[in-house]
Amino acid sequence: MGIVVLTEETERPMTKLGYQIPNFTYPDVGPDGLFDAVARQAQEAETSGFDTVLVMDHFFQLPMLGEPDRYMIEAYTLLAGLARETSAVRLGALVTGNTYRHPAVLAKVVTALDIVSNGRAQLGIGAGWYELEHDAFGIAFGTFTDRFEKLEEALQIILPMLRDERPTVSGTHYRVKEAINQPPPINRIPIMIGGSGEKKTLRIVAQYADESNLICAPEDVPRKLEALDAHCARLGRDRSEITVSWQRTACIAPTMEMAEAELGAYLDGQGIDVASLDDGQRAAVFTRFNCGDPDTVGERFARDLELGVDGFTINLPANGHLPGRVTLLGETVAQLID
Repeated sequence: MGIVVLTEETERPMTKLGYQIPNFTYPDVGPDGLFDAVARQAQEAETSGFDTVLVMDHFFQLPMLGEPDRYMIEAYTLLAGLARETSAVRLGALVTGNTYRHPAVLAKVVTALDIVSNGRAQLGIGAGWYELEHDAFGIAFGTFTDRFEKLEEALQIILPMLRDERPTVSGTHYRVKEAINQPPPINRIPIMIGGSGEKKTLRIVAQYADESNLICAPEDVPRKLEALDAHCARLGRDRSEITVSWQRTACIAPTMEMAEAELGAYLDGQGIDVASLDDGQRAAVFTRFNCGDPDTVGERFARDLELGVDGFTINLPANGHLPGRVTLLGETVAQLID
């Protein structure tokens, strides 16, 4: 597979401000009310300045967000539902675990999302990492090297299929013969690759993707951007074609006191007693969540932009389910984004 080349006719804007929904266990919300609670967040995101809505592609909840048996909705079924509840935001997974689906099937799934959403699908994809899910569901996990080899082979199948081609690939991990994808997508589906590995992930970004979504500490961002620049230079890729978003977590409320109370309640539900933390531990937790009123949260995101990223994907695990919180976040951060 060669380097992806964008043309004036096919270029689409990428994520400058994405809202990610990472958790689906909310107080007093059961399965019968869950989709409405998620759809409300997507609708608030759409009307407050977010350009993309993203959900997690997992089957169990992640360790940093809760116990494995907390609610987790299958990503692409959920995205198809959200397509009918929204009209403008792009829709995608942050990010699709490549190991969970055969790449030709994934190409069909993402194309179906594009059809259902009238041209708003985005493919976020990564190598996969959550071993517990693989073991529980009987999905081959393999080694770190295996998973990255699979990802690159998968892209050699998925990208042509999304571009209305019929690839034939006989690889180490996947085989397809004249793989047909009809109907084709309505629009050119942009490719986001998630992860921050400097040797493998960012090289794959430079070779195949439209967007890099970084998950790393603030002090590591400049080094990640330098690594991406170097891969682009070596491959002859125009670095300006690639949007870089950075995954962040926030807890915003009209006042600092409300934000701290809502974050504290969430952490209590995670088994973390905020009152028992010393000042340093408490500061570290509240900094990680970018917690506060709009002025405080906005100032922090403004500083984050100075590191050189183009935008953010942001989640609100503590209080995104509360009416108005997604709107407040969007209106706060959107004004910072070019």
